[in-house]
Amino acid sequence: MADFHQNGLVTTLHNLANRPLEALEADLVRFSQKRPMALILPSLFSELEGPALSNILDHIKDVPYLNEIVIGLDRANEDQYRYALDFFSRLPQHHRILWNEGPRLQAIDKELKDLGLAPKELGKGRNVWYCMGYTLASNRSESVALHDCDILTYDRELLARLIYPVAHPQFNYEFCKGFYARVANGKINGRVSRLLVTPLIRALKATVGNSEYLEFMDSFRYPLAGEFSFRQDVLNDIRIPSDWGLEIGVLSEMHRNYSNNRLCQADIAETYDHKHQDLSFNNDQGGLSKMSIDITKALIRKLATQGTTFNTETFRTIKATYFRIALDFIETYHNDAVMNGLTLDIHSEEKAVEMFASNIMKAGQSFLDNPMETPFIPSWNRVTSAMPDVLERIKDAVEEDTKEFMG
Repeated sequence: MADFHQNGLVTTLHNLANRPLEALEADLVRFSQKRPMALILPSLFSELEGPALSNILDHIKDVPYLNEIVIGLDRANEDQYRYALDFFSRLPQHHRILWNEGPRLQAIDKELKDLGLAPKELGKGRNVWYCMGYTLASNRSESVALHDCDILTYDRELLARLIYPVAHPQFNYEFCKGFYARVANGKINGRVSRLLVTPLIRALKATVGNSEYLEFMDSFRYPLAGEFSFRQDVLNDIRIPSDWGLEIGVLSEMHRNYSNNRLCQADIAETYDHKHQDLSFNNDQGGLSKMSIDITKALIRKLATQGTTFNTETFRTIKATYFRIALDFIETYHNDAVMNGLTLDIHSEEKAVEMFASNIMKAGQSFLDNPMETPFIPSWNRVTSAMPDVLERIKDAVEEDTKEFMG
């Protein structure tokens, strides 16, 4: 059970009383009369074959307040899309699947590419972006939640707590970030958040100077959580990264577009476990290694837009400062683990920190070599300005796919 302490610049909504799910959902059913609600599920086809997603659907099918479920399906051929239509048919709520590899959505993507407006790389960011576009086009929902499809410990209370802050008619939040303790099977997880993001933000404060942005980012309990919710109007202006910097990029956009009192974070789960990425020590183009580089670049680019100047010497100093802070954190986490009867392997933690330190230099060099790199996908406001009918065409493509293949 969390305490009621507020720290940083962003409101924290705790789980103070283990309020019954039935009470939360009764409120949400009432809220849905004024603020209809949607859920976005960005999914790889492979997740339909894993243990997590089927369990997630078993919980979601009983959720009484959802007006719409939007599923983004990546890496699926025609037979797999047909399978997905059947797989998700157990959902009684209105739902649609975006077959991202299908010819209809691919044709729209090609037109956007020709205009220089399409996502530049495959991945979760691209999937989420198209789901956001469809949600705007369907115009069925006022409040929208998004969560991953690989959550092994899923319970529908997670969704209720995640969407509650942006669904309550008397709350003025535009965005809510979920957080939870990354503890499962007797271990402390969440390595990238614990061993890279927090110590790197503290190192940036020490080297380039504290800023309101760094203080904002340091306010989030779990900045890399893939679970967040937002009001529909957020979708028009947000620019999201197409790489592994998605979660950091979304927070950065919220900082740019809204005052802090319109943003919050909520304790959404007592336990949380999902599919774990490999550290990929020998491959910086995959796993947590690539993720760490993309996340570091996302932070660097944001600070550069605020006037911070970077050079090779700066990155050397950031790396050295980060390394010392991260090693100190390992001792902190180890002591916390021991007191709670959990295990934490100091050797593997230090190996991860060494890799992250090396990747800070790689990210810095990449930034210096490619200062014009723009991994952000354009906002839907910009896209509809260039192609006014694009949202309606995405909606029509999804409806035509559904109609053609449901039989």
